[in-house]
Amino acid sequence: MKVDTTYDGDITLFTLTNASGASATLSTLGAGITAIRVPDSNGVLADVALGYKNPADYNNDGPCAGKTPGRYANRIARGKFTLAGKEYQLPINNGPNCCHGGDGGFQNKIWNGRFIGDGIRFDYTSADGEEGFPGQVHAAVTYRWNDRNELAIEFSASADSKTIINLTNHAYFNLEGHNAGSVLEHELQLNADRWLPTDDTLIPTGEIAAVEGTPMDFRTPKTLGRDIREDFPALRYGKGYDNCWVLNDWQKHRLTRAAVLKAPRSGRILEVETTQPAVQIYTGNWFTGSSPVNKDGRTYDDNDGVAIECQGMPDAPNHHNFPSQILGPGELYTQFIIFRFKTI
Repeated sequence: MKVDTTYDGDITLFTLTNASGASATLSTLGAGITAIRVPDSNGVLADVALGYKNPADYNNDGPCAGKTPGRYANRIARGKFTLAGKEYQLPINNGPNCCHGGDGGFQNKIWNGRFIGDGIRFDYTSADGEEGFPGQVHAAVTYRWNDRNELAIEFSASADSKTIINLTNHAYFNLEGHNAGSVLEHELQLNADRWLPTDDTLIPTGEIAAVEGTPMDFRTPKTLGRDIREDFPALRYGKGYDNCWVLNDWQKHRLTRAAVLKAPRSGRILEVETTQPAVQIYTGNWFTGSSPVNKDGRTYDDNDGVAIECQGMPDAPNHHNFPSQILGPGELYTQFIIFRFKTI
């Protein structure tokens, strides 16, 4: 495994390259992914992770491309939750709600990056009260890249007092190449019989509903674009898919298949496994006019990439029927995501 480092002011980029020349590039800004170069069915390498030309443009970008959002990924209703009898108020940055821990969240911090064995580890310490969250939290994200073109991500965190936490990776993928245009012809399959209906601000209602008979049914493979324009509340609210699915047979700390994404022309396949209970699918419905210049010099358009965000459930602190995202002192939060790249 070859490791290269580059610097852009305070930002450090690490590139992990395997024996075949495939690689993953990671940034200390947001502990994020800025590029993944993998072969197509003819062996031609291309970058399949959406990202920007200037490493500094990842700071406070609307799409949150490739980064680690936190302290709580996804949305919390009205930015409020109650813990140990005390109500906490978080920043409001997504309509009436808090999303990804606020604009000052983990995704917009410079993490400390260092080599550990066969990977790169990023560390960040969040102070008690940062963005309104209780307790000091030490978080770490470790990336490993191997000769099988697997990018394994380990998230861990500890706290000095009771708090909430939900970490994921927010990479957007286009398996034809990051600048190839719409992903609506990509085929997606999800290991999920159920999903979380939301209100019109994308906050879960608390219901866990069956996908059968709805455009949310990806139990058998279908293109992202097949049903995306259906007259269905969830698709109207998000202008496309921006929803959370509940993974089948989830057991704490056990890896399970979450998703399979296939590209029709390149023959690339992405398999996703995780220990997380749910997966948020977001089809980049608001890219147009909101993304910085990309690595090839243009801005992205709507639906140019799809995010497959394995995570705890959105607004879980306000829904007792969702798996708990509470982290107490003396406990260790640990979750894994594996992005496995293959070809037909």
